[in-house]
Amino acid sequence: MSIFSTMNILLASNNDHKREEFTRILKGHSLFLPKDLGIEFDFEEDKESFTENALGKAKALAGQAPQGYVVLADDSGLCVDALDGRPGVRTARYGLETFGRMLESDERNAFLLKNLAHLEDIEERTAQFVCALALIVDVNRQFTICEAVDGYIAKESYGQGGFGYDPVFICKEAGKTMAELTEEEKDKVSHRGKATAHLITLLGEIS
Repeated sequence: MSIFSTMNILLASNNDHKREEFTRILKGHSLFLPKDLGIEFDFEEDKESFTENALGKAKALAGQAPQGYVVLADDSGLCVDALDGRPGVRTARYGLETFGRMLESDERNAFLLKNLAHLEDIEERTAQFVCALALIVDVNRQFTICEAVDGYIAKESYGQGGFGYDPVFICKEAGKTMAELTEEEKDKVSHRGKATAHLITLLGEIS
């Protein structure tokens, strides 16, 4: 059995929802947020790709991680074809330039729907959810993974589950918004679920 069969994973995020999703999928491992260990962590996601941002976050936190912890970072977002790939790496900051402040999730969703209101045909509302992961075991073992799921932007919000853009993103494979899926269904088809499945394989190969 690999010495890493059970791991203490420090997640480079302050997002409890992300921790919940990773914890469901990475069964047998213990996940912690920086605040759980008394670490103040903030990283400016200013790179032009999800993978660069994820690796930057992981490297920034790795220097503060206690011994016995590996660092996992995720950068994910929504890329809408009709908006030339926006909001993309600026998904969490979507609407900031227009409103001069960070929007709440429901406000960002409403802003997105408004910007696509002129597109009636669902085939014109194609989009992808993208998730990049970066895992740092030590200075010489650093890994990145990137996955995506295809879908469409709905014309209104549906479902009560998930978070972020889940209520307006229709997963092509499932035929429902991410917010309409059960946790188990979402973990199988989501961008984060697919990327984490690769991560599980990677963790099993680390020796």
